[in-house]
Amino acid sequence: MEMELTALHWIYVVFIALIIGFMVKRRDTTLICIIGIFLLALVATGSLASSISGIFNSFIFAITELMSTILIISIIVAMSTVLTKSGINDVMIAPFAKFIKNPTLAFWVIGIVMMVISWFFWPSPAVALLGAVLLPVALRAGLPALGVAMAMNLFGHGIALSGDFIIQAAPKLTGDAASIPVGDVIAASIPLVITMGVVTTLSAFILLKRDMKLGRIKADNEGFVQDQTMSKNLLTLGQKKFFAVFIPIAFLLDVVALSILKLQGGDATALVGGTAVFILLILSLVAHKQQGLEKSTAYLIQGFQFGFKVFGPVIPIAAFFYLGDSGFNQIIGDYLPKTSLGIVNDLGAALAASVPLTKEIAAVTLTGIGAITGLDGSGFSGISLAGSVAKLFGTAIGGGTATLTALGQITAIWVGGGTLIPWALIPAAAICNVSPFELARRNLLPVTIGLAVTTIVAMFLI
Repeated sequence: MEMELTALHWIYVVFIALIIGFMVKRRDTTLICIIGIFLLALVATGSLASSISGIFNSFIFAITELMSTILIISIIVAMSTVLTKSGINDVMIAPFAKFIKNPTLAFWVIGIVMMVISWFFWPSPAVALLGAVLLPVALRAGLPALGVAMAMNLFGHGIALSGDFIIQAAPKLTGDAASIPVGDVIAASIPLVITMGVVTTLSAFILLKRDMKLGRIKADNEGFVQDQTMSKNLLTLGQKKFFAVFIPIAFLLDVVALSILKLQGGDATALVGGTAVFILLILSLVAHKQQGLEKSTAYLIQGFQFGFKVFGPVIPIAAFFYLGDSGFNQIIGDYLPKTSLGIVNDLGAALAASVPLTKEIAAVTLTGIGAITGLDGSGFSGISLAGSVAKLFGTAIGGGTATLTALGQITAIWVGGGTLIPWALIPAAAICNVSPFELARRNLLPVTIGLAVTTIVAMFLI
């Protein structure tokens, strides 16, 4: 059955192109996103009042969807502030400083550690666990904060999440949609994940080193050291050493609890966030004594100010892209065709239905479908469609279903799971205090190169 595309679908495509174009040109996209939301609502409802209301309602929806991420970032930043002010951070990073002595080691060590932890607990909790400790080490070694964000982002939300070998949520979704065992998807994804990971991270690192050499990106280590020397002597050396051991143990116990209780995603993030709150309160009371109650609130306020300052520019663009998925019905209403699976999924299905079938075209099409369905910023919402299309294509060309399924999964998650869509990569950007839009721009070329090479490799494996 041919997918019915309406004016809503084409408006969405036009504004996607406009948003991407404005991002590439380093221009703000807020106005474009708001106009896009307004036009989608106006065409769907035919009501000016509903269209204006739709803008506000889309913002509420976006904030609701992003709230857990905003909170964890705000709390981690608040905890990091008291660690820095009290001087505990200096003691904590001392062991790592012995191993991470230059920008190259900083990039690869942080990336690999992030990947391993993300395999077990998914990237968002891993960013929270690693960022506060390893960011200062990397900055002192001369790696810019943007480079730290890239390493955590590409290895965590890219390599680890796209393969999802341990938790297996992604291959379960795509495998079920393609009617093949999870093991087949994982086996087929291994060479593609390796290809995508190696090509993308190498490309990103080479481009980063080039721009550092040319002075386009400058290291933040001087300013960081200066900030550290301004920290007050709120604790004795013995107290600093105690908390430098106590805090990692507390988060290590979180890791054990996550494993035993099989927590992941939002539940894992909540456990890490709650632990950070307790650490913040304990440190505030010990370091500031009689002023501890007031200082704990002050640190939380600083964290929330930082969180909403970072997320402010992202909410309008997130609001627009959420209209491409389930957010449309909740924000605007039931105005899509009855057979619609959501705007982005409809576009992916239409693309699949409009191309002739060879193994080469099948691979390119699955990459395209994965990229399109990843535009909603989830990475997971469209992978079932990728699995379904892979099954159809595999049947038509006489094989390669598992490889096509894995390719669609990898593409959707790399694009939407947190390396190219600005609000999806906010955890890494916020922890490193860099612009999510700048991080998305830095990732664009390496990820595009990686997807192109991975697609070619997939053609030979089908």
